[in-house]
Amino acid sequence: MGAGAPRGAGGPGDGGGLRASLSGLTTRGRSFVAAGIAAAACAYVLGQGALLRVGLLLALLPLICVYALHRTRYRVSGSRRLTPGRVPAGAEARVQLRMDNVSRLPTGLLMLQDRVPYVLGPRPRFVLDRVEPGGRREVSYRVRSDLRGRYPLGPLQLRLTDPFGLVELTRSFSTYDTLTVIPRTEPLPPVRLAGESNGYGDGSRRSLALAGDDDVIPRGYRRGDDLRRVHWRSTARYGELMVRREEQPQRSRATVLLDTRRLAFDGAGPDSAFEWAVSAAASSLVHVLEQGFSARLLTDTGNAVPGEGGGGFSAGGQESAEAAGLMMDTLAVVGHSDGAGLSRAYDAVRGGGYGEGGGDGLLIAFLGDLDDVQTELAAKMRQRTSGAVAFVLDTGAWGGLPVPGHDVVPLEERLRRLRDAGWTALAATPGVAFGELWRQAGTARVGMGTSGGRE
Repeated sequence: MGAGAPRGAGGPGDGGGLRASLSGLTTRGRSFVAAGIAAAACAYVLGQGALLRVGLLLALLPLICVYALHRTRYRVSGSRRLTPGRVPAGAEARVQLRMDNVSRLPTGLLMLQDRVPYVLGPRPRFVLDRVEPGGRREVSYRVRSDLRGRYPLGPLQLRLTDPFGLVELTRSFSTYDTLTVIPRTEPLPPVRLAGESNGYGDGSRRSLALAGDDDVIPRGYRRGDDLRRVHWRSTARYGELMVRREEQPQRSRATVLLDTRRLAFDGAGPDSAFEWAVSAAASSLVHVLEQGFSARLLTDTGNAVPGEGGGGFSAGGQESAEAAGLMMDTLAVVGHSDGAGLSRAYDAVRGGGYGEGGGDGLLIAFLGDLDDVQTELAAKMRQRTSGAVAFVLDTGAWGGLPVPGHDVVPLEERLRRLRDAGWTALAATPGVAFGELWRQAGTARVGMGTSGGRE
């Protein structure tokens, strides 16, 4: 049962012995057995032979149905197709179930049930009529969640019943699928932020593949290559035409830093400050990737997504799409960390792929409540970037309560100290769309110029 080709097959008679089948007696079946035993006992006491035969019939009929249903072995395969497998919070996904009768015998009445978490909606149930040999039945339902996360779908259950309704057996398939609900994102306006150049634009650093005869990196000749770029020394070495590589642009880099400390955010739920920060971080990642940036997601724990290679930044082409999916999957399940500070994130920014001297990347940070030490540490992160934008949340404005023993610097003081260090810092308050804050970040940067906070 998967999102791709259908898979996963099993039979209703698979698994479970006769004793397990006896547990499938319905209330009606148990009542028949009890009535039969009572009638047989009365017949024995009263000496009524006819009543004894009636009692035996009532008691044996459910048992006969149990045995018959237990011996019935339909060869039925089931599959599930989930479309799509990754949806934003609040969007719907369609689940299509297919049952195939691969045996030479027709099936009886089948009751189909799929297990889904309660947050996705009620458990879907379907009744399938008799399926002819080689026949197929398809049903579908929709699932939706307002909460991000990863939710298992399945396993699929098949319930068999006898014509009298005395026995009901349940058989389960073994496979299941996973629906990933990612944070909501919103389109962001195209603004120019501090240190931001086009993904492949004039402000991007370029790396030369050709630096001289000694360190040239040639490649094989391709039809249409200029013969003036043939590297004869490599041609003689490899026995085929080799040409010098052209100058190749290096994509601008952007880091989205998400503060997940439990100390920094108070409250939970779809309307909490933390969920706003997660959704805004997802919107930022989608935007910079669409602008041609090589991006990564960084948390206060120092962990970078998509990975450690290349400083954790995404690559181009198909790898960039896979990295984007990995970052969205990470945001779908990200929760509060138990860390007390931003030191690990600072180390990752300081040495995590920005090149010598820094100044080669855009840093977009979503910060919660900060004390004096963490405010100073966040301000220093600006020194390693060519541009930095901070969206600072005050959990008090979102209805949260300060953590006892955590001396939080007032919001205006946090903003002032970040701006003095060269950040473009804005306060994120309830009711303000992130797209509007993003637009304000571009406007504020134009008014502030590009100085400040650099070593």
